[in-house]
Amino acid sequence: MPRITTFLTYDAHAEEAAELYVSIFPNSAILDVVRYGDAGPGPAGSAMTVQFTLDGQEYVALNGGPHFTFSEGISLSVECATQEEIDHYWEKLSAGGEQGPCGWLKDRFGVSWQVNPKILVDMLRDPDPEKSGRAMNAMMGMKKIDIAELERAYAGE
Repeated sequence: MPRITTFLTYDAHAEEAAELYVSIFPNSAILDVVRYGDAGPGPAGSAMTVQFTLDGQEYVALNGGPHFTFSEGISLSVECATQEEIDHYWEKLSAGGEQGPCGWLKDRFGVSWQVNPKILVDMLRDPDPEKSGRAMNAMMGMKKIDIAELERAYAGE
């Protein structure tokens, strides 16, 4: 089977973005940077592509120019086990960016992320429509997800 790698195209901040991401996630590293030469189209010496891993998963970032932009149509999802993890990733990824509803945010480069607890999926899959509905309604009223508040709503408290 061919290898599938997420490829992110930035205006001019691919290297800065990759450096931020690998500083946030464990088991992450920048693997390679290919720089533009005199032939361009980017400034000579600036990063053209940055190959990096986030927790062992490979990504490539490209400085492609201002006509490339990100939208909420694609996002990177961070599944968290604890509130401490949610707080950490939410704070680091949203710094300089934009906090959205339901655990979604945009980082300062415009990339959309979802920072959600693993338990949320279990709550939403519950066959009891009242319990799953309460969890959904609670989530819809949040920006950063609060696990304790989700659990209270799910339990009907």
